[in-house]
Amino acid sequence: MELVEAIILAVLAASTPLLIAAAGELVTERSGVLNLGVEGMMIVGAACGFAGAWLTGSTFIGALFGIVAGTLMSLIFALMALGLAVNQVATGLALTILGIGLSGLIGAGFVGERITPAMHLHIPGLTDIPLIGRVLFGEDGFVYVSVALIVGVWWFLGRTRAGLILRACGDNHVSAHALGYPVLRIRTFAVMFGGACAGLAGAYLPLAYTPFFIPGMTAGRGWIALALVVFSSWRPGRLVIGAYLFGAVTILQLHAQGWGVGIPSQFMSALPYLATVLVLVLLSRARTGGSTAPAALGTVFVPDR
Repeated sequence: MELVEAIILAVLAASTPLLIAAAGELVTERSGVLNLGVEGMMIVGAACGFAGAWLTGSTFIGALFGIVAGTLMSLIFALMALGLAVNQVATGLALTILGIGLSGLIGAGFVGERITPAMHLHIPGLTDIPLIGRVLFGEDGFVYVSVALIVGVWWFLGRTRAGLILRACGDNHVSAHALGYPVLRIRTFAVMFGGACAGLAGAYLPLAYTPFFIPGMTAGRGWIALALVVFSSWRPGRLVIGAYLFGAVTILQLHAQGWGVGIPSQFMSALPYLATVLVLVLLSRARTGGSTAPAALGTVFVPDR
């Protein structure tokens, strides 16, 4: 029972940054914008989040630093891709390269430093329940925020007029503009939301997952978050399944190495990413449920003057 509980807790911890970053990218892409700079925004959020927490001694302030850093990075993307109508794919890749270099500059003075990780919830009586107590009532705040974020995104996109307008901009920006909706402004806010989520996801890594900062600590999680959006067919419910599936593969390969499974460690380390590619290929071939990709995804929009 203790081993099962430990594995579940580890899967939740590994899945949380993916879920937060993918939720933000889901909203961004539903507005019709393809931002490939998630990895860059995450790593800058990690550096700034750790710096904020180390300087102030507050995990909450560190999380705010990460959110602000991710949002500012997203504004660079919005300026180029939306304001100047530059190719979105090239802009996103450039943003990732910029973020990796900028995070190394910001975090250079904090390498080797440690902070107190985020506190976990503890409710007397409930947290001590075997197996489910710590899973439901003993997590850190980031885990609960990720769940609330997914519920909020699902409600916003599927149950609100504002969400309908945002999806309209992603499906047909010309028609949305003809109806009088400010397409570029809506997409800018969506990009900012995605950047804030990416920054928070990056900040989670040094604030709760590992209480220190090292260059490149996102380790490709931003790219996995992008793949999860496609895996989910741009639906929040499926996004949860994909995030926890990838987290489970990540943790199980670590336990497999600990159990002495006779498979090269390099292959086991690559297994989570291989599983993601395999799932995407199978999903592409099966076309289960049909694709709900926004029709105008990645298409440059220049309003008539």
